[in-house]
Amino acid sequence: MNRRLENRLLPLLACWLSTVAAHAEVYNILDFGARQAPARSTRAIQNAVDSCFAAGGGTVLIPAGDYESGTIWLKSNIHLQLESGAVLRGSPDMEDYRQGETRYGLLRAEKARNITISGPGILNGNGTHFMVPDRPHWGEDFDRSVTRQGVDFMSPQFGFSDGPIAYDARPDMMLVILRCENVAIRNITFRDSPSWTMRIGDCDGVLVHGISILNNLLIPNSDGIHCTTSRNIRISDCDIRAGDDAIIVTGFGDETGVHGKNFEPDFDYTSRSIGNRTGFAENVTVTNCCLQSRSAGIRVGYGDNPIRNCAFQNLVIYGSNRGIGLFTRDRGSIENILFSDITIETRLHSGHWWGKGEPLHVSAVPQNEKIPCGGIQNIRFVNILARSETGIVIWGHSDGVIRDLIFENVRLEIRNGPLSASYGGNFDLRPAYPVQLGIFKHDIPGLFARFVHGLEIRNFDLCWGDGLEPFFTHGIEAGHVRDLSIDGFRGSHAPGNRSAAAVSLLEVDGVRICNSTAGQGTALFLLHKDMKNPVLFSGNDLSGADRAFMPGKTGFRLNANIMP
Repeated sequence: MNRRLENRLLPLLACWLSTVAAHAEVYNILDFGARQAPARSTRAIQNAVDSCFAAGGGTVLIPAGDYESGTIWLKSNIHLQLESGAVLRGSPDMEDYRQGETRYGLLRAEKARNITISGPGILNGNGTHFMVPDRPHWGEDFDRSVTRQGVDFMSPQFGFSDGPIAYDARPDMMLVILRCENVAIRNITFRDSPSWTMRIGDCDGVLVHGISILNNLLIPNSDGIHCTTSRNIRISDCDIRAGDDAIIVTGFGDETGVHGKNFEPDFDYTSRSIGNRTGFAENVTVTNCCLQSRSAGIRVGYGDNPIRNCAFQNLVIYGSNRGIGLFTRDRGSIENILFSDITIETRLHSGHWWGKGEPLHVSAVPQNEKIPCGGIQNIRFVNILARSETGIVIWGHSDGVIRDLIFENVRLEIRNGPLSASYGGNFDLRPAYPVQLGIFKHDIPGLFARFVHGLEIRNFDLCWGDGLEPFFTHGIEAGHVRDLSIDGFRGSHAPGNRSAAAVSLLEVDGVRICNSTAGQGTALFLLHKDMKNPVLFSGNDLSGADRAFMPGKTGFRLNANIMP
């Protein structure tokens, strides 16, 4: 090597090796005075993090053992590693989470880069300690008088075996990563969070892989992973069991928290130097996860910032109050979302949880009379296998707010459940304005759609169980829909309800019903009223129906023979 070049390279190489060595250095919390519980190790762990950061970064190691801590602030270039057998447990003392007037949770990072949290140890939020198990958690977000059950709906006298249970005070979210970049959370277990387990807020570039979230399912708001106005988020191979929504993508700003504002609001995204600079919740992928929830397995929506370009694939959702829900309640819109290859099992739950067992739910409803809600468009549900105790709900509050929905290769089995009489026969649109729209009496079709522009239903198999309540009605019911296509529907109305139809349409503008089959025992295949524009009705096998259709005011243009 040229001697002059060598003399130039050697200092650079030495500098690089020094940097690598610094970043590879391990800061064991025992060396900073950490002790086993019940001693508190907050200061020791924070000193280890601060020393690691001051040296340019490295690994903060939590070795095997049980350690209690209050709030720990993570910083740039920090790898927090919990060895096998290590448990970092949230302190049972609320004062360990307070800084001034603000209450925090166990782990928090703000405006940082290059953070990793890894296992195989356990982060335990100690959430059950802060609960009052013999008292139900309650809210005034609906009017009991408009429900099917009236004063008996959700009455505490019938118990709340599914929760939620009450609390007087609790720590904030277990892990908050706010306005950060290049974050990885891998192969670690979160247990017993007191509220949201993980908040990824206003971040850009986050990987969550191979983690488990195992919460007390009775705790309200103990959600799994919340992504609030973040982008380029990858969540994969996770097991999440949460006492509220399991995985969430919202357009909330950075001022939003379970317990109110805990960060100064800043909505000028383009001027930021770190984190999400676009103001969009976007580019989120979720794959290969098993999800259980007391509310929705997947929830998309809420907040003033728009949500776009997300994909959810290869998921199992089970034991949940809702399978998948898309909601606009604030100004933010939702567009370009794909759900594919998902199995869903839902049931009705007792107690004050949002949702009434819907496998799929799409709704656009304002929650404030002065703030219009954003639109929902370009949504695809493909290859869905669902079993539930109620039907699919699509609810737009006005014409055109929901556009271009496709349901393709969906099989839904609706069955009876132990709470069908006491909780069923209602739609749940909370939060909603007015409050009477929160939960209200409504018959339950297999699929209900209201105020949609562009609705395609392709290869939809609907199966009904035995002993269903009389409020189960039509197979598909659509009202005030423009451009409706039903191609390859196989099913009927609810068994025993011969006043219903396999398909019921009211004021639908432009309809195409093709290649569909009436199930055996169908009394009437198509009931319609006040149709607009000619309707294409072609290639359908109605041999299982007593009657093909009941004509309305506009009649049909028949392009094929209708079998009796």
